[in-house]
Amino acid sequence: MVSHLISDRQTQTPIWQWQAGDSLPYLTCSLLQAWPHGFFTQPFYPRTPESLTEILHPEAIAYRLKQVHGNRVLTPAEIAAEGLNEGFSSADGLIANQAKQSIWVASADCTPVLIGDVETGNIAALHAGWRGTAQRIVPEAIARLQVWGSSLENLRIALGPAISGEVYQVSIEVAAEVGASLFKKEEIDGLESILTPLQAVSAPPILPDPEVGKVRLDVRRVNQLQLEQLGIEPEQIAIAPYCTYQSPSHFFSYRRTQEKKVQWSGIVKDC
Repeated sequence: MVSHLISDRQTQTPIWQWQAGDSLPYLTCSLLQAWPHGFFTQPFYPRTPESLTEILHPEAIAYRLKQVHGNRVLTPAEIAAEGLNEGFSSADGLIANQAKQSIWVASADCTPVLIGDVETGNIAALHAGWRGTAQRIVPEAIARLQVWGSSLENLRIALGPAISGEVYQVSIEVAAEVGASLFKKEEIDGLESILTPLQAVSAPPILPDPEVGKVRLDVRRVNQLQLEQLGIEPEQIAIAPYCTYQSPSHFFSYRRTQEKKVQWSGIVKDC
């Protein structure tokens, strides 16, 4: 049964605030107030993480990746060890534990996830599209933070602007692949054993669609449920009240325009 896996607990919405950097808007979340951070908007395009870091912490060094829609998570030291002369290391997550490290991910409709540990000060930045979510990239990053000494109760997690479930049409096969991340293998017996329970929970991550063979998928809600399965309390998790598809003045959306343009999200360990 899925009931022992998925929590239906509700939580109050943390405060999301608009800030101004170089007279342009970006978002911050009260859960991450201990760290310089931001979910930057499309008016900053095509500025790079190196440039955006100057807004958050001028002395910090920026790290970014070649994102490949997987669940690989790296540290700045591991990036350096790969010794690439050109390009960037291939991964979709970064964790950092040294002062003045600034870590960044790019997104359009995929979910940018920023994490901070209020005890150790360590941080993570993750790109969680549907493929990375299916591969549980957020729990993967948290497992690596735990190796560094993090306790689950000390984590604060903000899921930034992304395409919302109400407009994100996918095939039932894609929805099932993502939904399977919430089940044990022995509990899965075909598509319906995944889809039916997830359509029945409170704030379901899978919604009906009028087209045969299609559903609507809330990727951020799946990530939230993964986190709660780990034992993280709802109060430790914030989901931005913005949909990239439905907010053309602030965010790029590949599903809306088919353009490969992105906005950046980053966080700095400043001490």
